[in-house]
Amino acid sequence: MTAPYRLHYAPDNASLVIRLALEEMGLPYETVLVDRRRNEQDSAAYRALNPNGLIPVLETPQGPIFETAAILLWLADTHEKLAPAPDSPDRAAFLKWLFFASNTLHADLRILFYAEKYIDPRQAEALRTGIRPRLRQHLRVLDAEAQQVPVWLNADQPSVLTYYLACQMRWMALYPAKSDRSWFQLADTPHLQMILTRLESRPATQAAIFAEGLGVSPFTSPSYATPEEGSAT
Repeated sequence: MTAPYRLHYAPDNASLVIRLALEEMGLPYETVLVDRRRNEQDSAAYRALNPNGLIPVLETPQGPIFETAAILLWLADTHEKLAPAPDSPDRAAFLKWLFFASNTLHADLRILFYAEKYIDPRQAEALRTGIRPRLRQHLRVLDAEAQQVPVWLNADQPSVLTYYLACQMRWMALYPAKSDRSWFQLADTPHLQMILTRLESRPATQAAIFAEGLGVSPFTSPSYATPEEGSAT
């Protein structure tokens, strides 16, 4: 690598969260496209980096890291940016909500997006119908937390968690493309909406918009990505 980090990415996938964090931290990095149309995430070369065949992978001087939250936390601690320090009184709250975003919210989103992988395809829409109230409740509790304006979840001080949530809320508005998405209304979570609005003007978001073809309002009024290379699906 000519840069300290190499991000294996696909446009508008979970790798977007890592790109945003790297840009916000001002860290040099290279990118390597994982072409989903050619199923490159299932190739032997990619599975040597991530045996689960999921995107993203971040190659680092300590070796490849996968799992979005793990990469975010490693970057934040390594560079002492975008998260409370390990000895901060805000650390415990930050960690519990970061892992809520990863282990609960993101996990339920995967069920919404890929229901056919979890159940007989004929029952996929029923499963999606069942998971949407859970997602709405997740957003309500996150919005209530944002109302308290903690240092790691507010409109004026980005953290790795704010970027993670912004991307997840973007995807809720867009996917699955052929399924009902009217259940998600950004205005229902006004405190999170304020965070997403502020993030859109940041240089990190502008860089990601350019790199992945995300459109002018990628979080508050998202459109499908039109990247110069690769595919989001």
